[in-house]
Amino acid sequence: MILGDIIRDHITYKQQIFKLAKADLVKTYRGAALGWAWAIIKPAVTIFVYWFAFDIGLRAGKDVNGYPYFLWMIAGLVPWFYMSDMLTVGIDTIRKYSYLVTKMKFPVSTIPTFVSISKFVVYLILMLLVVFIFIFMGYPPSIYLIQMPFYMLLMFVFFTIWSLFASLLSSMSKDFGNLVKSMVTAIFWLSGILYNPDSIKIEWVRKLLMINPVTYLTNGFRNCFINQVWFWEQPKRLLYFVIIMALLLLLTIWSYKKLRKEIPDVLS
Repeated sequence: MILGDIIRDHITYKQQIFKLAKADLVKTYRGAALGWAWAIIKPAVTIFVYWFAFDIGLRAGKDVNGYPYFLWMIAGLVPWFYMSDMLTVGIDTIRKYSYLVTKMKFPVSTIPTFVSISKFVVYLILMLLVVFIFIFMGYPPSIYLIQMPFYMLLMFVFFTIWSLFASLLSSMSKDFGNLVKSMVTAIFWLSGILYNPDSIKIEWVRKLLMINPVTYLTNGFRNCFINQVWFWEQPKRLLYFVIIMALLLLLTIWSYKKLRKEIPDVLS
């Protein structure tokens, strides 16, 4: 069973996975004068630009449920940084670490996992800063924050599966990788990260957005900080997300079964 093989590889190589995740994390910021500071500086600049454009420039940043637009924005924008990395960097993981496959016979299925862990560590640091910002601005976390690990787990699992699926196809064809990267901006603007999708008046558009996994996760994190809604109070949205993740898993298993033996030859 292919899924069993993938799980078994992760269990067998669990120590190597975490060591490689640490190495990938160090490699990302090594050589830069500011080093680890870039993990905060780059997202901070992006946040400032969007906040200035919407709240100051366009004056479209209205309070949401009694919270300033800035807080509402960072609650959903910070998770996007991880999702964006997995959509762009995650798609090239197998090609980037091809030597693990061609020279060391490292299991292909585990490569996207340690890259995902590496990106997730940075995300956890940023989310911790988000909590401190909420407290500093006079909005301490409520009991609803305890469900945040649930959304974190869904996000990590979904995008790790995606990274395996996409990097398998990207290893065989660079065109697929370029296609996905060209769509990241569209995904960003169609996922309700800087606006509330619930406010869209066209019903079929609003429902279509709610099927989007990025929209579900973004809205989920805002449920923890601002909307104060439990995940089980939106069962249909959760069901849509689980169905899409299950379909993605099936596609990943099919792709892995078809391509895992060919990839070492292609990357050699």
